Amino acid sequence: MPVTARRTPGARSAAPRGAAAPGRPRGLDGPRRLYEQLRRAWDRPLTAYYVILGSALLITGLGLVMVYSASMIQALRFDLPGSYFFRKQLLAAAIGGVLLLVATRMPVKLHRALSYPLLAGTVFLMALVQVPGIGHAVNGNQNWISVGGPFQLQPSEFGKLALILWGADLLARKQDKHLLAQWKHMLVPLVPVAFMLLGLIMLGGDMGTAIILTAILFGLLWLAGAPTRLFAGVLAFAGFLGFVLVKTSSNRMARLDCVLSTEMGPQGECQQAVHGIYALASGGWFGSGLGASVEKWGQLPEPHNDFIFAITGEELGLAGTLSVLALFAALGYAGIRVAGRTEDPFVRYAAGGVTTWIMAQATINIGAVLGLLPIAGVPLPLFSYGGSALLPTMFAVGLLIAFARQDPAARAALAMRRPGTRWKTMRRRVTRRPSGER
Repeated sequence: MPVTARRTPGARSAAPRGAAAPGRPRGLDGPRRLYEQLRRAWDRPLTAYYVILGSALLITGLGLVMVYSASMIQALRFDLPGSYFFRKQLLAAAIGGVLLLVATRMPVKLHRALSYPLLAGTVFLMALVQVPGIGHAVNGNQNWISVGGPFQLQPSEFGKLALILWGADLLARKQDKHLLAQWKHMLVPLVPVAFMLLGLIMLGGDMGTAIILTAILFGLLWLAGAPTRLFAGVLAFAGFLGFVLVKTSSNRMARLDCVLSTEMGPQGECQQAVHGIYALASGGWFGSGLGASVEKWGQLPEPHNDFIFAITGEELGLAGTLSVLALFAALGYAGIRVAGRTEDPFVRYAAGGVTTWIMAQATINIGAVLGLLPIAGVPLPLFSYGGSALLPTMFAVGLLIAFARQDPAARAALAMRRPGTRWKTMRRRVTRRPSGER
């Protein structure tokens, strides 16, 4: 007599492998599973550390390739070797790599102690720029100091880093004393010192760097919890000052008139903006090929500096430009995560300030290349040619990496990855037996 299996009340029959659970749409398992895996991967302690390090190195490496490609014709036009600008950028990247490593290994207390001498030294150098015979003008902006031979230094680039470190230390100390609830302590002396730096920059006519410095100031005030009316007041004053500076300069008005322009004027107006659009439009999906740009042969000014993103679009196409945008988005999002997850107020202000700096400068540069913003003359961070811009930016990235390592969970995860640490931990677990066990 055959034996039949008796079904227990309430038991469910086993579903075939790969079948969707009852009541759940079959097509949602895959996307949900992928989403959960990505969310768990992003929540790991070392994710921000690796994203910041990886995206910054990839941006810098791709920037070196594009600097070599975009600057070759420019160097030959000045009777220089084709690799002239590339070699200078490579040297700056090597020095910047050392600064990044140093910043990564420095403790937070040393970063805070460094802020005051860095600010004082930057103010001194920015004042020297205005001394005749010491400061040099480049493209109409008096903001350079010759340091010997073909090398020049732009102190205003270091002013961004100085304002972030000094402002973060100032706000952190005031927060510890519960003084930020008073608007006087929130503004003084942060805003006067920032305006002093802005004044020194505007004496040289560099409005692009002044805009970035203003964005950093607003970022610090936002992180400090500035009330809306106070924040709006400072923003309105800065907007009025910017309007006056633009209206009183024919050069700045001409740049503003080139926004959304697709044709040059009868006297060659908007040449840089229009040819930047031409370079992007001719790239297509995958570009004309590395080194095959047409616009870099003289039609597009500053192809290796302010408009290197246009050459990237022409040679690497939409795929190349979207890759650059994705790397900057990853770097910015990881910086926000570091600032949002820390309990140290200095780390929060400094990480937020660095993220604001890099993302605001990238937005202004790319917006100008796309014709959506006026040409401000600021380089694309970590990507464009220019050692004075690359060195402080790489040090700032090192700050973000150091702050990502300061997280207790990240510190424990890094300790577990040291040689021999995991074996020692496992050995301690084996040797520790419950009481009474033999």
